[in-house]
Amino acid sequence: MDTSALFHPELDADRGTPDPEVDELLVGAVDLHTHPSPSPFPRRITILDAARDAASAGFRAIACKSHHESTQPMILALQAAGLADIGIEVLGGIALNRTVGGINPYAVELTLRSGGRIVWFPTLSSIAHVKHQHSPDSTFSTNALRLRPNEPQSIFDENGKIRPVVHDVLQLIAEEDAILNCGHLGADEVDALIPAARAAGVERIVVSHPMFVIGATPERTAEWVRQGAMIEQCIAVARKLDPAELAAYIDAAGVDHTIISSDFGQKKNPLPVTGFRRMARALLDAGRSPEDVRKMVGGNAAQLIERSAGGAAS
Repeated sequence: MDTSALFHPELDADRGTPDPEVDELLVGAVDLHTHPSPSPFPRRITILDAARDAASAGFRAIACKSHHESTQPMILALQAAGLADIGIEVLGGIALNRTVGGINPYAVELTLRSGGRIVWFPTLSSIAHVKHQHSPDSTFSTNALRLRPNEPQSIFDENGKIRPVVHDVLQLIAEEDAILNCGHLGADEVDALIPAARAAGVERIVVSHPMFVIGATPERTAEWVRQGAMIEQCIAVARKLDPAELAAYIDAAGVDHTIISSDFGQKKNPLPVTGFRRMARALLDAGRSPEDVRKMVGGNAAQLIERSAGGAAS
């Protein structure tokens, strides 16, 4: 499948450069964090584009995320438009921001029972994200549409207890054997959400880019791993880190509990597959074994989606 027409001459300049070792490691890769269009944020690829490019590199699966709406209806609608013929699994889900009613069990139920597989807790409307968005060093995308600001929302009530609606959503995730992603909740909220999720029977928990917005140290991520979470290192963030800083997070969580995802699809960024090629090469050059890189770019996430698709954990 030739997807070279998608390549940007600068953003994807190295896609034509042979790297057989990396390309072989990406066969079977899984990207649990892509941002295709449609979206109020400027995007450079559609769901079909993302699927085709990933399939051309031998990926096993991708997940499509929107900060504003459920991606599952889009994925269902595209099946007959060619998505079903591409030969790659495409996962949908919902992020619990204000545009879907916030932490809304009705929206979660519809998404999951329509085949969606991931529930992201608040991203744009988390307290941590709203604070970050208003900080001088924020580089987050700006809406192309005129939308009202995201009012921050917490998983806690006024007494510091987890809100009943959060428990409702966690129960739905457990019942549907879906993946819980902690979204952009700050570290203190993640500290409370993970044990509540485990108590509700949620088996698959992911924390994304802990050093960005979340505000978690490597040591804190290690504690989340001990409680049953996987740590997702997003290339969009990790590429900007000192290699030693990224290594500290990977070592704290452990290779077997680290997932590499792209977090790409934005107008100004490389294609997700381009990001994967660069990150795999960087990890190899930093001394990671091919076996460990294969786990982080695909094997660990593959186990996560296999279990979420097949019912109770084996």
